[in-house]
Amino acid sequence: MAADRTLAPDLAVEDGLFASGASLIAAVDEVGRGSAFGPCCVGLVVIDATVGAAPAGLRDSKLLSEAAREALIGPLRAWVRAEAVGEASAGEIDAYGLTAALRLAGRRALSRVPLRPDLVLLDGSYDWMSGEPATLLGPDYPSVPVPPVRTMVKADLRCASVAAASVLAKVHRDALIREMAPSFPGYGLEHNKGYATASHLAALRQLGASVAHRRSWRLPERDPA
Repeated sequence: MAADRTLAPDLAVEDGLFASGASLIAAVDEVGRGSAFGPCCVGLVVIDATVGAAPAGLRDSKLLSEAAREALIGPLRAWVRAEAVGEASAGEIDAYGLTAALRLAGRRALSRVPLRPDLVLLDGSYDWMSGEPATLLGPDYPSVPVPPVRTMVKADLRCASVAAASVLAKVHRDALIREMAPSFPGYGLEHNKGYATASHLAALRQLGASVAHRRSWRLPERDPA
């Protein structure tokens, strides 16, 4: 059954996982997958069975205004046991592909929390967190153990912990793009956050791609002078 986008996410799924033996759950979600510019970011929060009710107003980050997301950051950090955001740059996406870059960002986030979860609850249908050991031609993954991964479609709508991870990642990435924007004028990054809006595509045709664009993607060619 499809998740009702009007309902607040809850902890029903997480409580079931705790009842099945999990002690610490790492909830994971990504942002920036479809952007033409800048990094992809992976948010991760760690909770245990004592987590308590989620902060009021929590939703999947895509359903919240920018102001609402930013207002949730303090309450979310106080609510979870630990949290982190990992990044993979546009250059790393170009070099290794999006899936490997998401895995790299996710493992960077996992390496930055002081707790070792025994289960990952991952938004989506595909487990991009585990598998693929480091190779000479691949990313230099942090040497952190990845616990078993439970994927769930629309987990960001259903699960409060995954919604929290999505909000933390979205606020982090938006702030990062705002910081980068003055160094890359003309693309409207302050407004489009790197996504391929009509005005961003028009700017790419006029200016060409910058060093922080994902050049392996099918970006518009610069118009001849």
